[in-house]
Amino acid sequence: MSLLVVVLLFGFFFEAYMHNFNLVYITLFFVFAIAFSVAPFGLLNIGQLEVEYDHSDRLYAGVLGYCHFRVSNLSHSPAWAVELHCDNSIAKIQKLEAQSKKFVALEIDPTTRGRLYTQKCEIQSLFPLSTVRFVLPLKRGCHTIVYPQPKGVSLQSFLSKQASPFGEERDFDGLSTYSGSESISRIHWASVAKGELAVKKFSHQRESKELLFDFYSAASYDEARLSQLTLWVLECERLNEPFRITMPNKELRSKKESIDAILEYLALY
Repeated sequence: MSLLVVVLLFGFFFEAYMHNFNLVYITLFFVFAIAFSVAPFGLLNIGQLEVEYDHSDRLYAGVLGYCHFRVSNLSHSPAWAVELHCDNSIAKIQKLEAQSKKFVALEIDPTTRGRLYTQKCEIQSLFPLSTVRFVLPLKRGCHTIVYPQPKGVSLQSFLSKQASPFGEERDFDGLSTYSGSESISRIHWASVAKGELAVKKFSHQRESKELLFDFYSAASYDEARLSQLTLWVLECERLNEPFRITMPNKELRSKKESIDAILEYLALY
């Protein structure tokens, strides 16, 4: 019940006790009646709502992301002024039409990698008069994986210091016609400026087309290593470059595992 209603009730009780005015008793009765008559309307407003966790975006430690919930209104009347609460995050729904559903994005700001379990998720509403707060607990909140924060040296900077599959600049060995399958990093941009799409050839290309990343060489301590590897994995995914990661007890290969599976392994390491 709102603080205003509590203050009014207390004031009317005090006034009725001190002066015994009939008008005060009548007013007190109406305040009681209005304050408590909203209960059926409030229960009807959220009583037929069903909320289910649907999915989450890729979540990274220290990066704002979203969990998505599906809110269904099974009632024959609209639901008004509904709020979805999960821990400290709130998503508002001003109106949900009768016999309809809506997807709601809830902001999540994870601080650490690993498994994420929201502790307390519920639907709340102050409709219709904000005198009573109605609460409907959810059976399941946002359960997902938080990946390490992608941070560190860029893939381009890393390759410039390595004998990569594409070679180093000192091994430049001429141009060839762009076939459409080469990586964007091999495009010879000077030729593009002249209207010719060509790629660079190198004299020491390895037979393997996979980039190789080593856990211990990635950074100086474990969390920084995981962040660095996550950054390289995402950049390889964007460039469609195959890669291998040599972990202490396992080798991760993009040709055998999905990017999400590799990121999950890094998150739970």
